[in-house]
Amino acid sequence: MTIEGKSPNILVIDDDNEVSYSLARVLSSHGYNVLTAGSGEEGLQILQASDPAVIFLDIRMGGMSGLQVLQRLRTIDTQAVVILMTAYGTTQTAIEAMKFGAFDYIVKPFDVQKVLTLAESGLKARRGLKAVQSDERILNSDDYQEGIVGQSEPMQQVFKLIGQVAPSDVTVLVTGESGTGKELVARCIHQHSSRSRKPFVAVNCAAIPENLIESELFGHERGSFTGATGQRVGRFEQCDGGTIFLDEIGDMALPTQTKILRVLQEGEIQRVGGTGTIQVDVRVVAATNRHLEEMVASRSFREDLYYRLNVVRLRLPPLRERMEDLPLLVDFLLQKLEKSRKTQARKLGPDALVLLRQHRWPGNVRELENVIYRSAVMAQGDIILPRDLPGELQTPGPVSAPVVPGPGSAPELVGLAHPGTEPWAAETFPAPVFPMSTEVSVPPPVAPPTAPTERIGGLGMSGPALFDSLYRVVRQGGGEGILGAIEQEMIVRALKETEGNQVKSSAILGITRTTLRKRIQELSLKI
Repeated sequence: MTIEGKSPNILVIDDDNEVSYSLARVLSSHGYNVLTAGSGEEGLQILQASDPAVIFLDIRMGGMSGLQVLQRLRTIDTQAVVILMTAYGTTQTAIEAMKFGAFDYIVKPFDVQKVLTLAESGLKARRGLKAVQSDERILNSDDYQEGIVGQSEPMQQVFKLIGQVAPSDVTVLVTGESGTGKELVARCIHQHSSRSRKPFVAVNCAAIPENLIESELFGHERGSFTGATGQRVGRFEQCDGGTIFLDEIGDMALPTQTKILRVLQEGEIQRVGGTGTIQVDVRVVAATNRHLEEMVASRSFREDLYYRLNVVRLRLPPLRERMEDLPLLVDFLLQKLEKSRKTQARKLGPDALVLLRQHRWPGNVRELENVIYRSAVMAQGDIILPRDLPGELQTPGPVSAPVVPGPGSAPELVGLAHPGTEPWAAETFPAPVFPMSTEVSVPPPVAPPTAPTERIGGLGMSGPALFDSLYRVVRQGGGEGILGAIEQEMIVRALKETEGNQVKSSAILGITRTTLRKRIQELSLKI
């Protein structure tokens, strides 16, 4: 039976005629064209003929059950938006409904507003699915075997420098924020070098206790310390002829730094408890997200080792500085998940991509990978929709306030570094992120107000005038740290007002609780 109305089509499959009639009446009165079927078999026939945008499907029916129909639906139309109906809202029902790819489910008797809300949400999801027209991949996975993805200008500079330094044995210092892919770059340098047939060994210096790191790197002799029941070959010996990647080298203790310096200068090591030296031929690629220059100044990092490591410096840009690479990264991560057969989602809907572009990504590509994996698991089809994203990403919020550069995020001179040269041209703040556009129009100077304007904080100054004054200070070079100071003061005031309640404070500041917690940690604030 069909009740005429306006498009789009909504299909109701239920063997209870009263339920079908009631739903059809409600939906058609709001402009939908409603099709009804009295059995699963009939519903499948109508589906193939009419291509409904949303399907309301009863779970318990004579003949084919709702879950059986749902499984058949998935083989016919992987993008079908199905809302299951049941009179038994049990835990098992909810689990089974979502397990088989339902968009949502509703419990009888129906709340009219709930039905209309689900229909509207389902139609919006269907439009998002239809917007992903092409099944063609953005990337050919063979082009990114190393896992380094990017076509932006900052990443092209990274690729060029890798190509320049890989054939030589020069020591490379890779800097950048956590999660930018420093180990991937180190592996890429090794794979494109003459040492590619020899071992590549990665060591996270921050993850090994100080009393064990020398044994880990250089090995030890039997009986050299309690528990040394046999001889151990260290990592430098293991990768003789190859490349060793020393990650988080800024966390290495000074005594170990001295021994690393000897390896770089003399090409030899000495096992813990040993008396003789062992020659090794190892290329060193080091990485850090800390400011080594500040550590050298505070004498927590050896100056001579710093110069030995900082022969060629390669800075990896944070994700917020190369947002044009976001679609490529998402596509690459989804291909990676598809190959591992961990999820069924293969693409990202355009509305979901808009929300991802508005996030600042403090955890960079590592955070993006976590979000994509989580969203792909939650997706009920092969397309990730906004509803599948983590809660803090689903609602567009204000662009985050400028953040004082963290360790490794300041602009660096990329290329050869020589003793005595300054590795950073200047301490600057990262460029603000403008979602969905690379073009920014500069507003004209603010004219003096001709009418009274709202005063801020009893300062006797209008909003535009206050910000004009602050900007002039920054523009004239006298505002070093002013943005960070403003941000810190706002956070402190919000926490005081809410007596340390982070949920309320984040709401006042217009940021997520996750962002607030991260800034509290970065600023070392005590609540």
